[in-house]
Order: sequence, then structure tokens, then C-alpha cells
Amino acid sequence: MRKALSTAIAVTLGCTIPATVVHAKNIDYKTTIETIGVSSDAEIVTGKVFNDRNQNGLMDSSERGIKNVLVSNGRDVVKTNKHGYYELPAFDGMTVFMTKPAGYDIPVDEDNIPQFYYHHMPEGSPVLRFGGLQPTGPLPEAINFPVIKSEKSKYDDDRKKGKRKGDKSFKMIIIGDTQPYSNNEVGYVRDTLAKEFAAMDMDDVEGIIVEGDVLGDDLGLYPRFKQILGVADTPQYYVPGNHDLDFDAPTDENSFDTFKREWGPAYYSFDIGDVHFVTLDNVQYPCINHDGEHAFCDASNTYNGYVTEQQVEWLANDLAHVPMDKLVVLNMHIPIISFVDSGSNKHQTDNAGDIYRLLEGRPALALSGHTHTLEHFEPGEGARPGIAGLDIPATPFPQIITGAGCGSWWSGDFDDDGVPMSYQRLGAKRGFMVFEFDGNTFKDSFKATGERADKQIAVSMLTPTFVDWYSQLLDWLRAGADGIPPVNVNDLEDNMIIPMDELYGTTLTANVWNGSSATKVWVEIDDGDKIEMTRSENTLDPFALEKQMYVYRYAAESTSGNPRTQGFELWTRASQGPSSPRPSDEWMHTDNSNHLWEVALPDDLENGVHTAKVTAKDKYGRKYHETVVFEIRDQRPEPFFRDHVFE
Repeated sequence: MRKALSTAIAVTLGCTIPATVVHAKNIDYKTTIETIGVSSDAEIVTGKVFNDRNQNGLMDSSERGIKNVLVSNGRDVVKTNKHGYYELPAFDGMTVFMTKPAGYDIPVDEDNIPQFYYHHMPEGSPVLRFGGLQPTGPLPEAINFPVIKSEKSKYDDDRKKGKRKGDKSFKMIIIGDTQPYSNNEVGYVRDTLAKEFAAMDMDDVEGIIVEGDVLGDDLGLYPRFKQILGVADTPQYYVPGNHDLDFDAPTDENSFDTFKREWGPAYYSFDIGDVHFVTLDNVQYPCINHDGEHAFCDASNTYNGYVTEQQVEWLANDLAHVPMDKLVVLNMHIPIISFVDSGSNKHQTDNAGDIYRLLEGRPALALSGHTHTLEHFEPGEGARPGIAGLDIPATPFPQIITGAGCGSWWSGDFDDDGVPMSYQRLGAKRGFMVFEFDGNTFKDSFKATGERADKQIAVSMLTPTFVDWYSQLLDWLRAGADGIPPVNVNDLEDNMIIPMDELYGTTLTANVWNGSSATKVWVEIDDGDKIEMTRSENTLDPFALEKQMYVYRYAAESTSGNPRTQGFELWTRASQGPSSPRPSDEWMHTDNSNHLWEVALPDDLENGVHTAKVTAKDKYGRKYHETVVFEIRDQRPEPFFRDHVFE
């Protein structure tokens, strides 16, 4: 078992941890819930939440129940009494689960998946491609939930004896859309996220939450994925996404049965410190065109962003037991609102108003994935009045779309580690987020996989030459992309050399990956005065586009005789090539971004070499820097070897 205290100085996630670190969790607590006998009353489910002091998962005679713990059947929510006892209505298809109380640990399995639930499916799932849930048979006489007091909680008790406030500071890692479609891509998860987590000091990281699209349709990859990400030394919670669906499910009620088998309930809650975490299933499948604004639901079996009435009822019942000053952190796959997909009701949440009303007067934060973008919405932003059939008011609390662990679906050319660079749609690198909670407040950070923690900005020059190069490739792509493209990456002359005749039309761009409307960005040229940069939502990002507009990976060919190794595959066996190198699909291009800043270069810059130091200051007062060196020349020099001077 890991020690309760670490006396070493640890550097993790870019932050220095004090010499004394209290471990908040016990990932060595490996057991499961306890079920006893067969119930004589199939309409009531009962059991206890108990202090599993010997950590065997069984409620022994010497072990006591724990009061005031929330237990639910997915609709009703009750508190355990002074003996730890609960009683709930029972029905087929329910999942009975406990809300992990603050100050306690729940058991995890060998892959660090929390064990706090029981699926009651007497007949099991309908016939499904990936199996779904096996029949559970009759309802047990009792479903008991074991917990143990956390090491941090024990330490806090000791501190409180000295009249000092307990420590309620901790971190969570949040990952959007890992989404491997194949075993090759599961390997990319191993070589990026798992590699970083295995090397990371997780002492103050209370858990990982994956915001859906854990996999890309092939749910048979779950076991390997689970083992790989299980190297992260912390509990892992999962949210269902539209690519985690059982697509052959006849109804929405069974659409996540295989997900539930592997990860647990599709919606639930848990408490850490002064934070109440809630996960929701807002992927309705098959969806229904209930208002005439969802014609895509009529065309074929597909999904829509919607929180079901039963979940809304459960959430209301859950929150009724949560103190009003606790921070509520919602986790769902499809965002409530989105910038990149603002014109699509399918990719936002129809009944956002229901969620807003339930959280009225509470400190709250909403996290999501789905769009493969990093997006921030501050309170008062993001209204969708009548757009795409939606009627969503401005958000009353912060919302963050947390990016994608896979970037843009593992696309693009390979990096030094043999993993696709896969820049996200709004220009951020693939990666994950780190949230630091202190009481009911938080700070968020983005960590690009494979980069140092303070690498937060990509700086480039948007020149007339670049715009012309980009436009030629885009026109060719739109015309059908036949044959060889009109220009290649070698035709794009050095973008950090600006000829005098282009100086007036050139802007310096800074993609601040985790930027928001509260971020301030400025540049200092040649160590001069600060020049404020302007946030622009309609500007090209030349840094990301240079990688997205000319992908060599399309040209992979061999005589191996294996047609599936020619070019490459994306998604569900969509062949990309073999062909000449070319742009990725247009909808994946960073042709706009809500975290891009720009400023026109001063028109009085002299011929020669210059520096530009970009600084971004986030809403927490933290500063990040990126410096580039660029040149102003009368004209661009010949880019290739000057063989004529040797003639």
C-alpha cells in the first residue's frame, strides 16, 4: 500500500508540489460491491453503505454503516440512515449506485475503474453486437456498498483536532475524446496519454474523467484500452459518447449497455472535497424529431444532444441533497453550447434550459467533449436564440469544451514519436486538461501531450503569400482534388521572412490554445513597448493550417500486397489514399478559432532580423510566453541551393 505521506519534492503537471503531500485516495483498495441472496420483494431494493475497515468488500459483523450517503436507482435519490441503510423503489433496467461521499474512497478494479454500482437487468440486454449486459437474474436481497476513509480525510481529522481547517485542495485530469477506431490507434493512446500518466506523480490527482467517445465505434477494443489507460495511478471515471453507442440497440434505453458493462452507469455523481461531480448521458439514440427541427433524426438512426426526462428528474433529486455552496461540475459528452458547431442542434444540448434552471443560484461548471476543440464560455456568453431550432439563453456559469486526446481523430502526419500530429479543429494540439480545485473554486490548465507544461501558444505570420498558397489548395480540394495539387509545402516560401511589399498586409497570429474572452494577449517586438493583440474568430491560423493543408501520409505506398497499408485509414475504415499528398478534409481546417489573437505588424519595421515575444495572461493571472524570430527583407531570398554561383 502506498504511504500516506511523501517527503520528496515532486514536480507534476508543471507545478511544484510542497514537500509534504497527503495522499487523498487509495488505489490499492481493490474489491467490489457486495450482493446478498435473492429479494422476496422485487419492488424494493435495500442495502447498506459501510466502512470496509478490513478492505475485503464484505460487510462483516464488526463493520458499521455510514449515514447520510446518497444512493440512487437512477431516478430517486435517498440518504442512508444512521445505520447506513437505504431503501429505494426497484424496477427492471435500473442501475443502483452510490454517490461517493467526500472524505471516503471507493474500491477500484485492477484497471482503476471505481466500483460503486449494480446493474439490475434480469433478462440482460437484447442481442447486441458487442454483448451488452448479461442477465443478472432476480434482484438481490441486499446491495451493499463498501467504502474506506481516505488517507487525506484521516489527516484532516488530525488537523481539526488542532482547530485547523481541513485541506480540500486537489486536482482532476479531464480528457475529451480519446476515440481510437483501431488497434493501431489504441497504440497511439498508449504512446501519448498513457505514457505521460505513467510518468506523472499522481499523488494529488484525485481522478481522471474521460468526457466520452472513449472508443470509435468498435467497442470490442474496450478491454485493451482499459488496461492501457489503467497505468494511470488514480481512479478513472467515464462519460458515454456517441461513438460508445451500441448502434444496433433498438431503443435509447439499451444504447449504452456495453458501455455500462465496462465502465458503470451512464450517469451518476460523486463528491470530492467541496465539489459535487455529476456525469450525464446527453446522447439520445436513436433520436426523435419531436419538434420538426430535427429532420436528421428522420433520415436514419442517429443521435442528438438531449438529456432525458428521467435524468432531469434524477438530477433534481440529486441536487436536492447537495449544499448550495458546493461547486457542481457537470460532465457530459455533447456540449451544452459550442462555437465551432454553433449552427447545429445535433451537436449541442436541446434542453439546456432545464439544466440551467436546476443549477440556478449554485456555483457550477460544465465540461464536455465531442467537437474536438478547446472552447471556453464565460457567464453571459453563448446564447443561441432560435439558431438551428435551439432557444438556449446565455450561460449562467462557465462552460469548457475540453479538447480531444486524439486531436482531430488521429489525423495528419506523424510526429517524432510516430503518432499523428492531429491538430484540433480550432488549432490546439491534442492533449488533456488539469483542474486544480480549492474548496468550491477552480483553475484550469491545458497540457499538450508531448510538450512541456508551459507550452501554450503557437505563433506564426499570416502573409499574403500564405493566403495565396492556402487558397490554391482549398480551391483544388473543393473542385474534387483530382490528380496532383497545384502547390505543395515546398511552394510555400519561408513564412517567417516578410518582404517589404507584404509588410503592410501581414498580421502576427497567436493561437492561445486554452484562451478565452478573459485572456489578455500582447506582443513585444524587439523588446519594445507592449502591443495589444485582438481576439478574432474569423482569422486563418497559418501555424495549424501549414500542417493540415499538406499531409504526406496520404502518399504511403508499398508492394507488400496489403491494400490496407496503402495511404492510411481514418474512422471506420475510411481509406485516405494512396494518392499525392494533399489537404485533410476542409471541415477539419483551422480557418477560424475562438482562441486566436492577431495584430498587424508595424509598417515601420526595418530590413533585418526581429524578435516577437507574445505573452498571454489568463483570467487567473498566470502568464505564458512564446518568442519567435522573423525577418524583414527587400524580397524573399532564393530558397534553394544557389548552384548558379558555382557555374
